[in-house]
Amino acid sequence: MRNYFFLYLILAVVIVSCGPSNKSEDLEAVDQSSSSVLEEQVQMIPIKTPSGEFKVWTQRIGENPSMKVLLLHGGPGMSHLQYGNFKDYFPEEGIEFIWYDQLGSARSDQPDDSSLWTIERFVDEVEQVRQALGLNKDNFYLLGQSWGGMLGMEYAFKHQENLKGLIICNMMSSLDEYENYAKEVLGPQMPEEVFAELMEIEKNGDFENPRYMELLSEHHYPYHFLRMNPSEWPEEINKMMELVNPNVYVYMQGHSEFGITPGASLKGWDVRDQLKDITVPTLVVGATHDTMDPAHMEWMSKEVANGRFLLCPNGSHLSQYDDPEHFFPGVIQFIKDVDSAEF
Repeated sequence: MRNYFFLYLILAVVIVSCGPSNKSEDLEAVDQSSSSVLEEQVQMIPIKTPSGEFKVWTQRIGENPSMKVLLLHGGPGMSHLQYGNFKDYFPEEGIEFIWYDQLGSARSDQPDDSSLWTIERFVDEVEQVRQALGLNKDNFYLLGQSWGGMLGMEYAFKHQENLKGLIICNMMSSLDEYENYAKEVLGPQMPEEVFAELMEIEKNGDFENPRYMELLSEHHYPYHFLRMNPSEWPEEINKMMELVNPNVYVYMQGHSEFGITPGASLKGWDVRDQLKDITVPTLVVGATHDTMDPAHMEWMSKEVANGRFLLCPNGSHLSQYDDPEHFFPGVIQFIKDVDSAEF
């Protein structure tokens, strides 16, 4: 759940650019560099919505009849590039995975229609993608991170009979609790005067103030979003940031980095009391330095009927990039344990 103003700021500060770029060409370059040696299959899937039919982009990497992982990216409004480095881990373990840009993101159609940006419609979209890809309870693992983790939970509440396993990464089950953690735990870790200035900017709703992003870029993002020097961030992450669709992001999430902006459609989302209804094997992934509370995510793993918790001790919000040594072995072991009925 990232603020799109920050994304453009980081690009301006740390990415060398010679001028305007074409989204399609940029994605093509990144995709070619990341998957040219892999078996791949691109499929544009038609999605029926109340506003008509649109198409979403998917790319299948590998082939396995019993282990197929559909990846739900964050944002809302980001892209499959969030999972760019999965190509370096899953194929060598024989695990098939599918990159997927949700409607409104990157290679998928981007209609200018805010009525489409609801949890319910996105859940229906995931179900249509599942059907088109031929995924079922004998092979279908759903992995979502951040907003993707929220979407994964919501999909399970409605359609878990189609799932073989669920993986919730770096996402709490209550946005109010997320806001509390950001303001009561993470914020006070900053210098007192920095946090006070950020809260004053938020109080005034002055989110386009350059000072807001300046402070967050120095005191928050390199510690809790991706624990690397921004100049060393992977190409996929920089490109993902450039391609964020702010129309989707701001409508659903808002501007704040310490909660959900009042008026945003996700405000008040809370499914803590529904977790017990998830009965499929579930892995919850948290990280010590995450924007999300790892203790809450460990609690989630105990609330679901059949859960496991994975902590990435060196990771933050994108723990697949800053703690791959823990993230990938834990996720891969879960998938294989479920597949072999040893979970």
